[in-house]
Amino acid sequence: MNAAFRPLSRLFDNQCSNVCRTADHIVSYDGPELRYDWQTFTDNVVYTYQQLKQTPAKRIAICCIDSYFFTVGFSAACLAGKHLILPGNYQPEALSALSDQFDLLLCDDLFHPPENLVHQRITTQTTPTSFHSAFQLPEIKPEETAITMFTSGSSGTPKAIAKTLHQLETEVATLERLWGEHIAGSVIESTVSHQHIYGLLFRILWPLCSGRAFSARNLEYPEQIINRLSADTTLISSPAMLKRFPDGISSASARAVFSSGGPLSFATAVQINRLLGHYPVEIFGSTETGGIAYRQQYQDGQLWTLFPDIQAHTNHEGCLCLLSPHVTPDLWYQSSDICQFHSQRQFELKGRTDRIVKIEEKRVSLSEVEQCIDNLKWIQESTVISLQEEKRLILAAMLVLSPQGEQQLLSQGKGRFWIQLRQELRQWLEPVVIPKRFRVVHEIPVNSQGKKQLSEIRKHFETTPGNQDI
Repeated sequence: MNAAFRPLSRLFDNQCSNVCRTADHIVSYDGPELRYDWQTFTDNVVYTYQQLKQTPAKRIAICCIDSYFFTVGFSAACLAGKHLILPGNYQPEALSALSDQFDLLLCDDLFHPPENLVHQRITTQTTPTSFHSAFQLPEIKPEETAITMFTSGSSGTPKAIAKTLHQLETEVATLERLWGEHIAGSVIESTVSHQHIYGLLFRILWPLCSGRAFSARNLEYPEQIINRLSADTTLISSPAMLKRFPDGISSASARAVFSSGGPLSFATAVQINRLLGHYPVEIFGSTETGGIAYRQQYQDGQLWTLFPDIQAHTNHEGCLCLLSPHVTPDLWYQSSDICQFHSQRQFELKGRTDRIVKIEEKRVSLSEVEQCIDNLKWIQESTVISLQEEKRLILAAMLVLSPQGEQQLLSQGKGRFWIQLRQELRQWLEPVVIPKRFRVVHEIPVNSQGKKQLSEIRKHFETTPGNQDI
C-alpha cells in the first residue's frame, strides 16, 4: 500500500498529517496557474469546520461546481459531526424539491442556489491557525458519519441512499490496493460529477487519501481531454463521454482511464485504447452497492471480475446477490442485475429484471432487443422502452445511426429503410418482439453520469406534429 495513503478519517490527525503530507504538497489545481497545497487546504477546512460548529443545522447539503471547494466542505462537515447530504442534481427546482432533506446548503461561489434555501458559502478564508500549530481537530468517527446520496434515476423522485464514511473508506482502500501502484505519481482529471458516488470515490476521496492531486474543474469535451492528458494523468470518465470521441481526433497518452455509469461497447473500448493508449477500466456498481466488479475489454465479451472481499452468487431468477463491505458486511444484498457466473469470481452481465416486460404473454428482455438492434451495421446505439397503447403494450426503439445507416436512410427514404430494418431484425427476433415504433436521434438522452433519461426518451414518442416515426 502507498505509504502516503490515509483514510479521510485520519487525514487531519496532527501526527498523521505532518508525517504523510508536507505543507507544500499539492492537493488540487485549477489550470496551470492555481494550486491548492496541503497547508491552504487544511486552513480552509479548519475555517469551514469552525463555521459549521457554530450552526445548529445537523443535515448539511453540499452542492459545489468546483471540486476543491466540495472537498473542503465535505471534509469540514465530517469533522463537525454533521449528516452529509449530497444532492445528485444542481437544477434549482430539483434542489428545492429535496429541501426537506437538509437544514443548510453548503456551496461555492460558482453555484447559485434557489433564493428560498438557507445556504452558506465555502471560501478560501482561513483562521490564524498555522500549519504547525497544536490546534486539535476532533476525531472523525467513520462508522458514525452518515452520508445520504441520491440515485440519478431516469424518472420519478430521486431515491435517498444511506451510506457511511466507513463504507466509502473501505472501498477507497480497495481501489488503492488494485490500481494505486499503476497510477502512482499521476494527477487526476475527470469528466464526471463529484455529487454522485463514482465521482465522489474516484475523483475526490481516492486522490485525497492517496496523495494525488486532482483537478478542481471538469473536462467537458473530447478535445479538452486530449489537450489535458499526458503519461502522468489518470482520466476518470464515463461511457457518455468516451463514446463521443470522434474518429478523426488526435491521440494522446494517459496513465490510465476509468469508466463507470454503464457498460462500454467493445468498439468504444478499442477506440479509446487506440486514442489514449489504454483499454478503459470499467467499474460495475451502483449508489446502493458501491463498486461490485471491474473489467478491461481486451476482447469482446470480456467477463467482469468481482472486487476483493465481495462474495456473490445468483438466486433462482439469475439475479446477483452480494455480501459486500460496501453495503452491509453481514447481510446479503439482492440486486436486479441478471448474471451468469463462468467461474467463482467472474461473470457475464445479462440485463436487469426491471427491464423484463410481457408482450402478448411473452417475457421479453429489453436489453436483449437492444443488443440485437446494436448488432446491425446501420446502428451505432439504441435504447428500447415499452409503451402502452390503447389496447396493447408495444416496444419502441430510439436509434442513433452509424454513418452507414445515415447514408442508407438518405438513399432509401424513411419508408423503405423502416421495412428493411424490420426485415433484418426478423433474423434475430420474433415478430411480436420487434419494436413497432422508432425514433432517429443524434444521441440518446443521458444525465451527467451517463444514465439514460427515461422521461426524456418517452417524450420523443409523444404524438406531436414534429415528432413522427421514421
